[in-house]
Amino acid sequence: MPLSGQVALVTGSGRGIGRAIALALAAQGANLVINDVDLESAQATAAEVERRGRQAMVHGANIVEEAQVEEMVEATVARWGRLDVLVNNAGITRDGLLVRMKDEQWDAVLAVNLKGAFHCIKAAARPMMKARYGRIVNVASVAGVIGNPGQANYAASKGGLIALTKTTALELAPRGITCNAVAPGFIETAMTQQLPEEVREGWLKRIPLGRPGTPEDVAAAVVFLAGPASSYVTGQVLIVDGGMVM
Repeated sequence: MPLSGQVALVTGSGRGIGRAIALALAAQGANLVINDVDLESAQATAAEVERRGRQAMVHGANIVEEAQVEEMVEATVARWGRLDVLVNNAGITRDGLLVRMKDEQWDAVLAVNLKGAFHCIKAAARPMMKARYGRIVNVASVAGVIGNPGQANYAASKGGLIALTKTTALELAPRGITCNAVAPGFIETAMTQQLPEEVREGWLKRIPLGRPGTPEDVAAAVVFLAGPASSYVTGQVLIVDGGMVM
């Protein structure tokens, strides 16, 4: 197992893509910090990790609050003595047309999707720099690459996350830490399943592979970037979209 003995922290890992990422990292031998404000779903993910023979710790830190993030990282190091992998997956949407979007919608999405990731990177970088090793993977979106109508706030947050990825990669590379992003396209989650059928069909027509992605498709990309096989890859954006952006 390439991640045997390592510790990974995955934000927003109570369900969906985050849950799939946590379970995929556990399958590679990592112990997990399951972070989610929904503690019930986080506990369920942690139980699945432990059923796979790995250790799990649940932490309900709100990543918008820097002090809570710092406490979470400190608790991780206190338990295991290390933090090897950080996956910034937590994110929210507050969709609406640009000209009608309220400040509250803009601020909420930027706070979680971008500022929250900044808090986590800043806190996780300390033990990683001390160890002179680390893998940071940010879950962005194709919306941050090509934009998406009705999601000015979301696209801006994910585009900002891609820029943050590149700057983090440049700053932390001398300490043996890589930072990359995964940009999912149309992924089959509880959120996308609620879309009207005509909207779903419209998305599918844009995908050369002819199917929506799965959380496991995204998780596989994250596992690669979180492991030793990607040791010479940093500052990159891996698009997982079935060829849609192409």
